[in-house]
Amino acid sequence: MLNRRQLITRSAMASASLALPGFAMAQAASTTRIVVPFAAGGPIDVTARILAEAVKGTLGTVIVENRPGAGGNIGVSAVAKAPADGLTLGIATTASHGINPWLFKQLPYDPAKDFAAVTQMLRVPNVLVMNAESAARLKVNTLADLIAYGKANPGKLNYGSGGNGSAGHLAGELFKNQAGIFAVHIPYNGGNPAQLGLLSGQVDFNFDNLATAAANIRSGKLKALAVTTAQRSSVMPDVPTVAASLPGFEIDTWWGLIAPAGTPADTVRKLNTAFSAALNSPEVKTRFAQLLAEPAPSTPEQFDDFMKRERAKYERLVKISGATVD
Repeated sequence: MLNRRQLITRSAMASASLALPGFAMAQAASTTRIVVPFAAGGPIDVTARILAEAVKGTLGTVIVENRPGAGGNIGVSAVAKAPADGLTLGIATTASHGINPWLFKQLPYDPAKDFAAVTQMLRVPNVLVMNAESAARLKVNTLADLIAYGKANPGKLNYGSGGNGSAGHLAGELFKNQAGIFAVHIPYNGGNPAQLGLLSGQVDFNFDNLATAAANIRSGKLKALAVTTAQRSSVMPDVPTVAASLPGFEIDTWWGLIAPAGTPADTVRKLNTAFSAALNSPEVKTRFAQLLAEPAPSTPEQFDDFMKRERAKYERLVKISGATVD
C-alpha cells in the first residue's frame, strides 16, 4: 500500500517523463554525428569537439567524424547525402559555402539546395601581416604606408597565400583591386607553408587567420597592419581595420552547422536551440577565446541569409582573381 508521499513522488515522475520532449528522448537514444570536412587537430575540428561535448546533456552522444579532402567538398557532400533525420550534421565553411561554388566547375553538392542551415558557430578575423624586418626595411608602419609604397613601386611587392582560390588569395586580390596597386601572388601548398614563407622573407605580406598569426605578431616577428573585419578585433583592439582605409573591405573566416536538406523544421529549430545555448555558455566562450574565435550563434534563417551573401561576395572575388582548380 503506497502512502501519500509515495503517490505524490510517483505522480511527479510520471508527469516529468510526459513533459520530456520527444525530440530529446529520440536524440538521447541515438548518436548524433558532426561531419568535419577537414583533418583532425585544426581549429574547425577543435571547435566542433568543444560543441559536441557541450551539448551532450541535451542531445546525448555526439561524435565528430573527420572526412577531409578536396577543399572540404568530400565531407560536405557526405552530409548532403545523409538521411534528413537530425542525426547527421556538418560544418559549412567559408570555403565550402562561399568560395568553392565559384572555384570548382563541378561540385558534388549544391550549397543553396542540399542543406538546411542550423546556426553559425563563430567568426575569426583575418589580418594583413608583414614580415617585421621587411616592414622596417620598406619603412612601412601603417596600411597607408604599404599602399603608398605599392603605388610608388609597381610590381615590387608580393604576397603569399595557402593556394589559388584560398581565402588569403582572394583577400589579397580584393586588396589590390581596392587599393589600386599591383603585387605578385605567390601560392603555397597550404597555410602553414605560406606563413613560413612570410617569416623567412620570401614574401612581403600575407592575409592570415588571426588565430594562426597572433603568436608571431606578439613575438615581434610579424607586423600587423590591419584586420579584415568590419570592426576591430577585441583580441587586438589596437590594430585598425582595412575598411578604415578602404571602405567596404570585409573578409573573415567563419563556419557553422548545417543539416541535410529536408530535415524537419522543428528538428532544425530544436538543434538550433541546443547549439545556441552551448555557444552562449561561459565555458564555450572561454574555450573559443583561447583560439581567438568569437562565438556567433544565429537563427537558421540568419545563417542561411549570411551564406547567401557570402556566396555573392565570393563570386565577385573569384572572378577578380581568375582562380580555378579544375
